[in-house]
Amino acid sequence: MSSTQHPYVVALTGGIASGKSAVTRCFESLGIAVYDADIAAREVVAPGSEGLQAIVSTFGPEALDAEGKLDRPAMRRRVFADDQAKRDLEGITHPRVRQWLREHALADRGPYCLLAIPLLAENIDHYRWVNRVAVVDAPDDVRLHRLMQRDHIDAELAQRMLNRQASREQRLAIADDVIDNSGDEAALMPAVERLHGKYLGLARAP
Repeated sequence: MSSTQHPYVVALTGGIASGKSAVTRCFESLGIAVYDADIAAREVVAPGSEGLQAIVSTFGPEALDAEGKLDRPAMRRRVFADDQAKRDLEGITHPRVRQWLREHALADRGPYCLLAIPLLAENIDHYRWVNRVAVVDAPDDVRLHRLMQRDHIDAELAQRMLNRQASREQRLAIADDVIDNSGDEAALMPAVERLHGKYLGLARAP
């Protein structure tokens, strides 16, 4: 990825149970701001937002819970059962999430910032403006085991969850930098510190 745009922006991604959250915590401990697509997804459909209004216009008042917030369980069931509903919902939320991330990145005043985007490989064409892509990587069997432990689910369900995302190969294909998280979490900090030094240098370069 290349861009003359300031500030310097690194997009971080990784498959489910790869350890993205642990990596973002390492960067945050070094004073780097992390803007998370999952947080953006909640913000853009908060009560009173244009996003929530658009969802109600499309799906009706039953998209809301008793408090006037998005009824997430009900919407999950709806989009799971109906591909068109899924496309409609994504058509409302995804552009707003991208806009939220871009606005926060442009307003950042640190030496560089990080965007945490779980589904980056699936949506890379929308993020050509970022300077660099970092991928948190772990073998599929390691991620499967972690996911089973983390969510207390069986291997079949865990495998289905892995299969719904881009493949490991697809993520590695978009990577400028790879953070190996196949082992112990304690090994992450040295790897992140090395990348931090690299990004500081790249951000300062003309």
